[in-house]
Amino acid sequence: MAFNLPPRPGTYNAGIPISDPSSSSSSFLSSLGPVRTVYDRFWGWRQSLGLPNPGNAENLQKEVKATQLTNYMFDGARADLSKVLSTNPAFQVSHAFALGSQTQEPSYNFSSLFISDRTFLQGTLDNDGNVSGRFTQQWSSSEVTKGQMQLGASADRSLLQVEHEHSGLDYTMNAKAVNPSPIDGSGVYIGSYLQSVTKHLALGVETIFQRAPEGSEIASTYLVKYTGGQSTWIATAQFQTLGLLQASYYHKLSSQVEVAADLQLIAAPMKRDAVATVGAKWDLRMATFKAQLDSGGKVSAMLEQRFAPNFAFLLTGEIDHFKNAAKVGVGIMLEMNASPEDTGLPPQL
Repeated sequence: MAFNLPPRPGTYNAGIPISDPSSSSSSFLSSLGPVRTVYDRFWGWRQSLGLPNPGNAENLQKEVKATQLTNYMFDGARADLSKVLSTNPAFQVSHAFALGSQTQEPSYNFSSLFISDRTFLQGTLDNDGNVSGRFTQQWSSSEVTKGQMQLGASADRSLLQVEHEHSGLDYTMNAKAVNPSPIDGSGVYIGSYLQSVTKHLALGVETIFQRAPEGSEIASTYLVKYTGGQSTWIATAQFQTLGLLQASYYHKLSSQVEVAADLQLIAAPMKRDAVATVGAKWDLRMATFKAQLDSGGKVSAMLEQRFAPNFAFLLTGEIDHFKNAAKVGVGIMLEMNASPEDTGLPPQL
């Protein structure tokens, strides 16, 4: 009995040529050799520039916001009490009380916080029954997913926000969706890209697309960030196509003194306005003092005095010269550490 062996690759069988699959794939890869060489040279040249990561568009003015008082002002009485139940991973609960405010009703908030190496979870419940939560998951050094949710008694108080951020060698991309609807696709969708051009200059763009049953709108914001030597000063600018210009300047004068200035200019067809704000922050050994002045006639100040590492006293004040009004706020912050019985650790002798 004779066996017919299969022909070798490249020979003919009944007049039909048979080719070697490995030879075709290797020829395809060899054709991509020049492209790969160009890419490797480009990547090597890009790494040799030593461009830093510029951060994301949301934190473009992070240093200015931390220096000024806009996000820290309050009036009336306030108390924040928190207790650390665990340190590794970190878990704590807190109670926040506020009353006597001229602009807000008395409120109470209970919140819990969980932080591990790559996970951040926070939940809050207030006296009106509103439930909110935030989470951050870091998948790797360059991939981060964030989310925010709020459930309220009315539809206008409900919120769902999901975003993902990718941090490259010298750039950052971010995609965000606010109240997306899988039924009709309505919601607010935001995409941003910030790229370092030189070691000091970064350029970017942020686009907002809003889709609703009655129509859609799109707007873009162009971003500029310039960082001085050793990051001692930072200048930023944002220009929206709708006619809004925002510029800021931050300077770290010393390890204890920081100053910041902010300018917002509206040049829309139906509205024209401008507001300039100047602020300063002093960090002392056991206290922090902030002062702020804006072109609207408001003078604000805040003192945070720490009597102990876990206890601080807050005092804020604001005078509006144009409206002849004044606000004063008093608060305390108290943090209680977990006992050895709470953490499961043996007591220290």
